Amino acid sequence: MGKLKKTAKKTKTFKQFSKLYFKYLSNVFNKINYRDLDQLILELEELRKNKATLFVIGNGGAAANATTMANDLGFDILKKTKTKNTFKVVSLTDNISVLTAIANDTGYNNIFVNQLKIHFKKNDKLLILSASGNSKNLIKAAQWVKQRSGKVLSLLGFNGGRLKNISNCCVHIKTEKGDYGPVEDIQLIINHVLAHWYQEKI
Repeated sequence: MGKLKKTAKKTKTFKQFSKLYFKYLSNVFNKINYRDLDQLILELEELRKNKATLFVIGNGGAAANATTMANDLGFDILKKTKTKNTFKVVSLTDNISVLTAIANDTGYNNIFVNQLKIHFKKNDKLLILSASGNSKNLIKAAQWVKQRSGKVLSLLGFNGGRLKNISNCCVHIKTEKGDYGPVEDIQLIINHVLAHWYQEKI
């Protein structure tokens, strides 16, 4: 049981619960290692310099965040900066025909790795959004990229799971196990921080 579930049981009003939720988010923010964020920036700069592609993956709410990130770091920066060298970001969560075909024909654990086998090239990188860091389809994709000397970046919650050790660069969003909402909230906020930073700096 996560901290939020315990908090919800104890509180009697939405106002009280929302205040505690926001306080929890603030506490989690304060635990983020900013050196890891600096490393993430360096990885993204290298990617843009090489005109390579960032593939983003995740399940559930993290899949929605991957879609948003592809827009915010790609088109949104292009629109607001007029740069000819924006980020090439592709979310592998978006093509429902491809996802369901792979899942149906070869199993759900292959929905990302099989797409990477088609699209992934030298200097490309994989960004994984996950709360637990233990989803089999994400781990399989990460291992495939690492076997080809590619780099794996991640925004992970809970204790980081297996993906924390696999990642070349991991921003760890330290939450209690089961608290998916705060992890996905902060993944999205980190995306927006990156997008606004690059809108001004590119």
